[in-house]
Amino acid sequence: MQLHTLKSAEGKKNRKRIGRGDASGWGKTSAKGHKGQNSRSGGGVRRGFEGGTMPYNRRLPKRGFFNKWAKNVLEVNLANFIDFDGEVIDANVLKEIGFYNGTADIIKIIGKVELKKAITFKAHKFSKGAKESIEKVGGKIEEISFGK
Repeated sequence: MQLHTLKSAEGKKNRKRIGRGDASGWGKTSAKGHKGQNSRSGGGVRRGFEGGTMPYNRRLPKRGFFNKWAKNVLEVNLANFIDFDGEVIDANVLKEIGFYNGTADIIKIIGKVELKKAITFKAHKFSKGAKESIEKVGGKIEEISFGK
């Protein structure tokens, strides 16, 4: 085996060697055509340039606001727990029942209802009416702290 007998891997193509003389087939204008912005060295346009027309992203109306710090709040109404059999309601119980799928950042108990028995609620927030309703029947409220 000698260097001049080596061949490249089958199916592998050599890159187009432009600007290597007219005989190569890619000489003279180097496949860039005649004149114009794209034929010059350093020519071409930046990404998103549309030939001087007002770019699409600038033509679209820009409205609204996206608050990336907003918390996703799950509000659960006390009326759902009037006939509840358990003693404690927390995120795990809410998942079992089907109220909570794990995507909310904050769980808030709301509503003013007459509960039938004392239940301990573990959530991040409670409405005034919910606090009154729970404490009226001897239930407990445990507020869970949440991060920033």
